[in-house]
Amino acid sequence: MPSLTINGSATNFDVPDDMPLLWVLRDVAGLTGTKFGCGVSLCGACTIHLDGEAVRSCVTPVSSAVGKKIVTIEAVGLDPVGARVQDAWRQVDVVQCGYCQSGQVMSATALLTKTPKPSDADIDTAMAGNICRCGTYNRIRAAIKIAAATPGTPS
Repeated sequence: MPSLTINGSATNFDVPDDMPLLWVLRDVAGLTGTKFGCGVSLCGACTIHLDGEAVRSCVTPVSSAVGKKIVTIEAVGLDPVGARVQDAWRQVDVVQCGYCQSGQVMSATALLTKTPKPSDADIDTAMAGNICRCGTYNRIRAAIKIAAATPGTPS
C-alpha cells in the first residue's frame, strides 16, 4: 500500500504499484486539477512536481513517488514562485480554454524555481512538450517573464 505525500499531506493508497500517478491523484485522491491529455508524456497536461522536478504523472508509476514530495496545481500557489506564476498568468490573461494550463503553470514554476531569470532558450527548453491547442504560447512566455521580474509574492 503506497504512502504518498501530496501537497503536504501523507496518505496511504490501496492501489497497484504500477498505477500511473495521474490516476491516483485524480481518481483516488480527488485532485482533478491535474489533467489527462495524451497518456504518453507528450502533451504536458498532467505535469506535477515530484521533489521539485516537473514530471509527467501519466507515465510515472505510483511506486516511484513513494518517499517523495508531490505538489499538484491545487497547492502550487502556496509556494512563493508558484504564486508569482499564477499571478502573472492572471495579469496576462493567459488562459483561453484552460485545459493545458495546470501543466503549463507547473512547468513554468519548476523553471523559475531552478532558473529565476530564464533566457528565451531556457523557457523554450522548460516548456517544450507542453502543448496548448489554443496557441497561447506568446502569453505564456510573457507571463513567465513577468513572474521572473516580480520580486516576492503577489499581493
